[in-house]
Parts: sequence; C-alpha cells; structure tokens
Amino acid sequence: MAKIRVGRVGEQIKKELSQIIQTELKDPRIGFITVTGVEATSDLSQARVYLSVLGSEEQKEETLKALAKANGYLRSELGKRMRLRHTPELLFKFDSSIEYGSRIEGLLDEINRGNKGQ
Repeated sequence: MAKIRVGRVGEQIKKELSQIIQTELKDPRIGFITVTGVEATSDLSQARVYLSVLGSEEQKEETLKALAKANGYLRSELGKRMRLRHTPELLFKFDSSIEYGSRIEGLLDEINRGNKGQ
C-alpha cells in the first residue's frame, strides 16, 4: 500500500515540477528540459528528479546550477500545489537513458546499412 502511494506522489511531483519549470522559471540558463522521472523515498523526505536536457555538456551543467539555485522556489511552489505534510527535498540528476537509446539506435542503423551492402 505504501509503495503505491509513493509511486503516485512521485508521478504527481513529476507532473507539477514539469509545469513549474516550463511556465514559471524565467532563468535564461535553463534550456530545453524534460523531467523524465521522480523516485521518492518511502518516507517522502527526498525525491530524486531525473532530467533530460537538450544541448551540450556546458548547457547541461548551467541548467543544473540554475535548478539548484531555484530549489527553494521549486519546493515552495510544490508545497503550495500538493497537499503533503512535508515537501520532499529535491535532488536533481541527469537521465542519460534517452541519449544512450539514441546512440544504440544509431549504431544499429549503421550495422544494418553495412549488412545491406553485402
């Protein structure tokens, strides 16, 4: 039962954070960002927010710095939108699965093109 609630809260955090980041944060360092997932601890004290950022490594680092600076604002907005006793601490991490998937897809296309030539 508790795992189901943690999962639902995580999905709601993901939805609300996506909306807050896209509509309310005005920091120019934040580029094209997608919240790909949220893992909350069982006591909801922390939430790992996984992000996918389009751009170079430098742009990714700048986006992470901007989000770290806006962490307090994001938590307060999240607290206003969600009815939780304590708003979880937000830890931002990069989700490289999309990049990894596109790299694998490119390698498979390259292999397929090589096999057609034979």
